[in-house]
Amino acid sequence: MNRVESVIKNILIDLDGTLTDPKVGITTSARYGLEKIGHPIAEDLNIDWIIGPPLKASLAKLLNVDVSDVLADQALQGYRERFAVTGLYENKVYVGVAETLAQLTQQGFHLYVATAKPTVYARQILEHFDLAQYFKVIYGSELNGERTNKGDLIEYILQQEQLHAAECVMVGDREYDILGARRNQIQGIAVSYGYGSSEEIQHAAPAKIIHTFSDLPDMVAVLNQAKVS
Repeated sequence: MNRVESVIKNILIDLDGTLTDPKVGITTSARYGLEKIGHPIAEDLNIDWIIGPPLKASLAKLLNVDVSDVLADQALQGYRERFAVTGLYENKVYVGVAETLAQLTQQGFHLYVATAKPTVYARQILEHFDLAQYFKVIYGSELNGERTNKGDLIEYILQQEQLHAAECVMVGDREYDILGARRNQIQGIAVSYGYGSSEEIQHAAPAKIIHTFSDLPDMVAVLNQAKVS
């Protein structure tokens, strides 16, 4: 006898490292913020790892202080001073993203952005690249740091939209996306082209891994087929 589970109808999608490559804007703005408070970092220091997790915690780590330290706040304010004006647009959309989002909406899926980036910035970026039209709602964190934790954010989205976890999937490039989804009983699909290392992704143990964003519709179809077989 075939088993039938709720099929995926809602797709929650990360922004940085999944829909767009924000490396230049984020890292340059972080360096600006640190230099502004008198703590410049070496030009050859790789800080790509700050892309994805809550930024204040990453800046605190670079400063070697606790996240509650005033220096972390000052560095974050300096970061935002540059990012809000320039860094937002030092960004590029990954190949196939717009076409794939259009395909998914045409297929009847409801798409939601789920990013640790403040909602105000996420909305500006997606509108700038003409991607906002594909999403029912753009969800991010608050400027005060609320919902920078991906698990908290996903929980909030489920509550606000009255979504059933079994009818959702989360797509992202970092362990925070996959682990945050699992905390809310949602399957996760990891993208391999973002800022999570292969070791990080394997350790997070997503349900599936895709190597280009255009693979997403087929992978969701595979997950749904498994639910009804």
